[in-house]
Amino acid sequence: MPVFKTERRVGHRPEAMFDLVADIDKYPQFVPLCEALKVRRRVNAGDDGVSILVADMTVAYALLRETFTSRVTLDRPRLHIIAEYIDGPFSRLENHWRFTPDGEGTRVAFSIDYEFRSRALALVMGAVFDAAFRRFAEAFETRADQIYGRPGAAPAA
Repeated sequence: MPVFKTERRVGHRPEAMFDLVADIDKYPQFVPLCEALKVRRRVNAGDDGVSILVADMTVAYALLRETFTSRVTLDRPRLHIIAEYIDGPFSRLENHWRFTPDGEGTRVAFSIDYEFRSRALALVMGAVFDAAFRRFAEAFETRADQIYGRPGAAPAA
């Protein structure tokens, strides 16, 4: 039952980091192993700033391709994102993002808890997933620097 957790400090505002992670349509452009992502449904859960998405993500490595469906809760007021597994090659998959103000930046906490349904798939993809999850935080931080500018960098003249 693999679990991966990481926490990093980044030089961008919590709301900006939340918005970047919540923009799941863009994941194929920069998220490791993400080949495609399709949002099936978007629903505002009320006037409290919470949205729920149902999305299909296709992950690919070499000749292997797997698609899974998740329900993603975007809780902007609490700066918290939860993705919960609905269907696909896993028996369990849940990940959490939390964005906490930290000085002029943000403390970004990411965790993922997953288990493949098939033992064979777990053997083939397990090490690849572990390596990809270790690069997730870096991929999002790099993306934030591209979108919002590198913290502390002098503005272009």
